[in-house]
Amino acid sequence: MRFILRYLVTFFIVPMCFAQGPANADPWKNVGEQLGRTGAVQPGDVYKVGLPRTDLHVSVGDVEIKPALALGGWVAFKQSPHGAMMMGDLVLTEDEVAPLTLKLQAAGIEQTAIHNHVLHESPRVLYMHIEGHGEANDLAKALHDALAVTKLPPATASKPADLVGIDQQQVEQALGRKGKVNGGVLQFSVPRAEKIMEEGMEIPPSMGTATALNFQPTGSGKAAITGDFVLTAAEVNPVIRALTKNGIAVTALHSHMLKEEPRLFFMHFWANDDAVKLATGLRAAIEATNAAK
Repeated sequence: MRFILRYLVTFFIVPMCFAQGPANADPWKNVGEQLGRTGAVQPGDVYKVGLPRTDLHVSVGDVEIKPALALGGWVAFKQSPHGAMMMGDLVLTEDEVAPLTLKLQAAGIEQTAIHNHVLHESPRVLYMHIEGHGEANDLAKALHDALAVTKLPPATASKPADLVGIDQQQVEQALGRKGKVNGGVLQFSVPRAEKIMEEGMEIPPSMGTATALNFQPTGSGKAAITGDFVLTAAEVNPVIRALTKNGIAVTALHSHMLKEEPRLFFMHFWANDDAVKLATGLRAAIEATNAAK
């Protein structure tokens, strides 16, 4: 009996242990290498990589938009029982849309939306939402190669930027939620209370199903705000009324995905005013949605 046990340990259990590799091995390392960019694991086992357009200088009126306010493209990966799902939001100039679409379609990566997020920006910027299914490494390589037809700059280490010009604590109190500072912009992410599903797979908030609220200081306690509310059909007009009542303009209303359940609509907005006042208005709009507490 002892001989049999020693045989099993030697020829089966030990090789299996070695085959698993180091316990702390990064399962997403190859995906980052294929993209040429390092991402981070988000809640929901999502690997997310930023694709900011730091090369673009876009203004709305006299406000030059920081990448973290409205130029922060991204792509996210999540493993599924049948490979991986990839979703993303790419920030593009008008001239980049058509050639990138051709490249992505040839690689089997689909477009789920192409549209504006803000109004009166200069130069014109468009946003392409994408989705792909397959092996994560293959999807990352295909996206990397397709992005070569754009002027997306190489990945560089981001420089920390403090929040200057608005009181973060007062804004958080008015909004009733905690935010985080990223690239000189105060950002809030507000997940929905219900699960968002697509073809039997849950789409976590970190893959674009959470309401995003961004504040960029513009001086004298003011901030430019933009982002997008994630809404069901019944919530669309109550949120429009809450925003416009508080001096916040609605700049776009559209879909980002194609097969999600429940059906969602994404509402973008813009204002440049007292930051605390705007936070109060955004809170009124959030309270008209089924937001997670």
